[in-house]
Amino acid sequence: MLLEVKNLSVHFATDVGLVKAVDGIRFTMQPGETLAVVGESGSGKSVTALALTRLVPSPPARYAGGEIIFKGRDTLKMSGEELRHVRGAEISYIFQEPSTSLNPVFTVRSQIAEAIELHRRDVTDIDAEVERLLTLVGIRDPRLRMRDYPHQLSGGMQQRVIIAMALACNPSLLVADEPTTALDVTIQAQIMALLKELKQKLGMGIMLITHNFSIVADIADNIAVMFRGRIVEYGSTQTVLRSPQHPYTKALLECIPRLGAHKHRLKTINHAEIEAALRG
Repeated sequence: MLLEVKNLSVHFATDVGLVKAVDGIRFTMQPGETLAVVGESGSGKSVTALALTRLVPSPPARYAGGEIIFKGRDTLKMSGEELRHVRGAEISYIFQEPSTSLNPVFTVRSQIAEAIELHRRDVTDIDAEVERLLTLVGIRDPRLRMRDYPHQLSGGMQQRVIIAMALACNPSLLVADEPTTALDVTIQAQIMALLKELKQKLGMGIMLITHNFSIVADIADNIAVMFRGRIVEYGSTQTVLRSPQHPYTKALLECIPRLGAHKHRLKTINHAEIEAALRG
C-alpha cells in the first residue's frame, strides 16, 4: 500500500462558523496507481492534496481527525524534520498556473538544481542531471533551455519545467493539482500524455486533482468524486464513467460538452436538486 487515508477531516474556523473543508474521507492508493479526485471548486480537492504533507497551515486550519498513512507512517504524526524529508522527496506537487509556481528571477537550471541539492546529495554532476530531467519531460535543446528564465518559456514549457522539478527527487507519489488549467486545449492534451508516459516509465503513483471529467478517462485507474468535503463516489474509472451511482457524479458528467451533439444549452449543476436527492 502506497497511501491510505482514513477518516480525514480538515476544518476552518471562519466568521460565519465552522467550515468542514474535508469531512471524514477515506481512500487508498497502490504503488503506480493513478487516482483522479474530481469535483467543483470548493469541494475539498486541493485541501485533501495539501493535507497529505500538512501543507495546509494550522492555524487557520485544524486537522480534526483521521490518519494519512504513507508507506506505513502517519504524516499527521510526523515531526517537522520528518515531514521535510517527505515533501518533495517522497511526495511531490505540480500546481496550476505554472507562471506563478516558478520564480521569475532565477533560471530554469537553478530552480531544478535546488530540489536536487536539497534531497539528493549523491548527485555529483548537477548540470547533467538537470539536462536529463528536461529531456525526460520533452524539452528540446535542454542545455540551452536550462539557462532561460521563466518568462522566456511558453506556458506549456513552463509546466514541463514544473514537472521536471517535481521529478527531481524520484518521488513515489506525484500530486498534480489542476495541472492543465492555464493551458490551451492542445497543450493540455500534451501535458496529460506526458504524465501518462512518465507514470509508465517511472512507476510512480499519481493523484490528479481536477474538475474536468473529460481528461481523466485515459489516465486514471480509479476516481474519487468529492462534494462539499466528502467523497460521494469512489471506484474504478470505467465503472464510475459508465455507471455513475451518485446524483452529483451524474450531474458532473452531464455538464461535459460533446462533439457532434445537437445544439442545446449546456447543462449546469443545480445544487438544490442534488441536496434534495441526497436527503431523499
